Amino acid sequence: MKIAIDSYCYHRYFGEVYPNLEQPPAYRMTLEDFIDRARAHEVQGVSIESFMLDDSSPAYLERLRGLLDDAGLELVWAWGHPHGLGSGARAEELLDLQRHVDIAKTLGAGVMRICAGGRRTRPESWHEHKTQLLPLLQRAADYAAGQGVVLAMENHVDLLAAEALELLEAVDNPALGVCLDTANNLRMFEDPMQVIELLAPHAKATHIKDICAFRGSPREFSFWPSVPLGEGLIDIPRTLQLLRQHGFDGLLALEIDYLHPAYGSEEEAIAKSLAFMRATLAQQQAGAIA
Repeated sequence: MKIAIDSYCYHRYFGEVYPNLEQPPAYRMTLEDFIDRARAHEVQGVSIESFMLDDSSPAYLERLRGLLDDAGLELVWAWGHPHGLGSGARAEELLDLQRHVDIAKTLGAGVMRICAGGRRTRPESWHEHKTQLLPLLQRAADYAAGQGVVLAMENHVDLLAAEALELLEAVDNPALGVCLDTANNLRMFEDPMQVIELLAPHAKATHIKDICAFRGSPREFSFWPSVPLGEGLIDIPRTLQLLRQHGFDGLLALEIDYLHPAYGSEEEAIAKSLAFMRATLAQQQAGAIA
């Protein structure tokens, strides 16, 4: 398992600012800047959100791959934020998903995170949800398999754990697994450790995220802000143990979305989280050797 950063940690610097919760920063970042930050944090990999890609020309993609290779960073390409396939209602987005499979392959990413939907697209009826989404996932997985890319479907506050597993079983294609977000299903009132135990065997990518209860209504996104790893409600050490037990060998990608206002800057929270992850992995490895 490799310690990594998801570029969404810097979402404000790429123009995505949560209304009434965050303030725009004083400057913008580029993907080159993000890669520099990743190098400074001495991580082994990055997950890059596709909405941050301004130029998809062959020349720029070649340059971006060169920067990643020079930095020694393994890549997960991340498509579909925020709504992805719209929980099946946006069939036209399948073409864009396929286009990004090609981009992922060009950049040397063997895994592409996808969002089947989001917290605003989930239908009330699971039958409707599954019926409209399943054919799109089947076609997406078939296309990705042909390109040698594995899709990792995120639990993106759109799918209960059992529903995600039901979709995986129905698609039945090794080119489709999950991107295990450690915190999102707490926002759907599921026990996060039960979700992690169910999804960890199918993980092809991860969002290692910790959250806490804050203020307002627990039905609102703002109630569940991100905090540095180890300071919230998610049992990160147990999560890492489970991933190792199930043979996960991909990126442990730190993700911070809306950062709790008591925790300072993104850089501080990132540094603290990476230190926690490194210390936890080292302690677990030492225990395994002993």
